[in-house]
Amino acid sequence: MNLLMVNDLELTVNTMKEEIPWEQYGIDQVFVAYNVVEGQKVISEQTIDLLLCDIEMPGEYGIALIRWIRENEYDIDCILLTCHAEFTYAREAITLNCQDYLLLPASYETIGETVKKVAERRIRRLQDARLQEYGKSWLKEREDRVNQNLETGKSPKKVVEECVAYIMQNLNNEELSVNDIASHFYLNPIYLNRIFKKENKITISQFIIREKMSLAAQLLKNPSSSALAVANQVGYQNYSYFSTIFKKYYGCTPSQYRDQEEKE
Repeated sequence: MNLLMVNDLELTVNTMKEEIPWEQYGIDQVFVAYNVVEGQKVISEQTIDLLLCDIEMPGEYGIALIRWIRENEYDIDCILLTCHAEFTYAREAITLNCQDYLLLPASYETIGETVKKVAERRIRRLQDARLQEYGKSWLKEREDRVNQNLETGKSPKKVVEECVAYIMQNLNNEELSVNDIASHFYLNPIYLNRIFKKENKITISQFIIREKMSLAAQLLKNPSSSALAVANQVGYQNYSYFSTIFKKYYGCTPSQYRDQEEKE
């Protein structure tokens, strides 16, 4: 995790760079700049994850740097430093999606803990994004395999195959059910469930749960995933309920399953 500090007080910013134990707060490398233009140059040349920026600087204010970051679509989490509790600054900081706002003077520990908090939020956000992308990719592969087997016509077999494809596309939907699927295909739920069971030897509800658990197991093999994030990804807002069903399938909780996968 890389941090850029922008402050026109060179001694202050260099002292902070040297004396704050940044590694304890999740920071690998610290860059410094003394004005907005220098900050823009560093951001253009380096990979920056977090920005710690003073608002009041000669020339352009720190807000201008953050506005430039947003306009150029850099993915940087920003923390503002200021000596004045100006509501105008706070309001604009919010509109620019700043992650935090520190009033000076502040101890090095307070600054470090604030940076750590923002860094941890960033890590969770990036992990969730990667997990979501991984899940979408896995579902797409399953969906493509199902779609390859679709036949022409509307025979019961084709209806069931289309039903399976619909389920695979919507595994992350908490409301996915027999009634939802039947409504989508304009069919009677009793009839749909009957032909589905004839083709697949299990009911639609059983199939949905089986596939949700299969996807959950795949997602849990990703070491950066959390059990709670996986539960949400497969359509369970109630983690306790998800954990109970998962344990019935795999004989252990989602967290235990992930830990076992990490050891193998």
